[in-house]
Amino acid sequence: MNRAVAIARLTRIEHSIMLVIAVVAAEIISGGLPSAYVLALSIITPIFVSMGSFAINDYFDVHTDRENKRTERPLVSGVLSERSAFAIAIFCFAIGTLASVFINVLAFAIALAFSVLAFLYSYKMKNMLLIGNVYIAFSMVIPFLYGNSITGATLNLNILLISFTVFLSGLAREIHGMIRDYKGDLKVRKARNLIFHIGGERSAWFAFTLYIEAIAISIFMFFFKSPFAYNLVYLVPIVVVDIALFFMALGYARKNYTDGFFRLSRNLSLGAMAVAIIVYLAAALVYIAI
Repeated sequence: MNRAVAIARLTRIEHSIMLVIAVVAAEIISGGLPSAYVLALSIITPIFVSMGSFAINDYFDVHTDRENKRTERPLVSGVLSERSAFAIAIFCFAIGTLASVFINVLAFAIALAFSVLAFLYSYKMKNMLLIGNVYIAFSMVIPFLYGNSITGATLNLNILLISFTVFLSGLAREIHGMIRDYKGDLKVRKARNLIFHIGGERSAWFAFTLYIEAIAISIFMFFFKSPFAYNLVYLVPIVVVDIALFFMALGYARKNYTDGFFRLSRNLSLGAMAVAIIVYLAAALVYIAI
């Protein structure tokens, strides 16, 4: 692994692509695309703030990652030093926040707040009961709220519904991650998270409930909220996403805790959320009536 690839893995740049799509989708849904200048700035912010968030997380989490044998992580493999990761994180936060200054006050406030919270999450909040998990789920919502702040005078109802859907599924995914990494988290960080307090089985059923609520909102949007209502562009992929989420949630609830299922669920949940974000953009651009 060369240094460039290591930095890309440290900052999880593929996640930034999804955030950009979410921001653009929110801009279109809430008021239409802004000028090319503002659009470029609005794209720079989520890319760099996201990169900084992942870099600082790996910096503070390096010992836990070693315990969990996450050898794909550049700090665990030794390709990048901890000092380099910290410097990359601060640089990314600075660039992302600076870009938002030239958009509007609300966009700057969101970018700055998210940068600060990302640092605090990695430093301390992740060990606080559910607080860290709620933050991560909310971080998945931020791109939609950020996009709305750029082109919408008020909070768009569609953006609100999308935000609830993403938040619920994101929190459920976080709970699954806690179940998967519980042994390493308990040994290294002495984590007293949700799994420690109520057990893996109850936590899995809680996540299952959250996923069902997210699925219910996605169905509601198909029947009642334009441009998603009776839109074939929305229906087909969102049904696939909902089935994938249900399958994964049921697997955890039934205590399918094999390494193979953990790998499958991690990739499946990430893929499902990526598809959902793309669907929101596609349905906002193209309407094919059923």
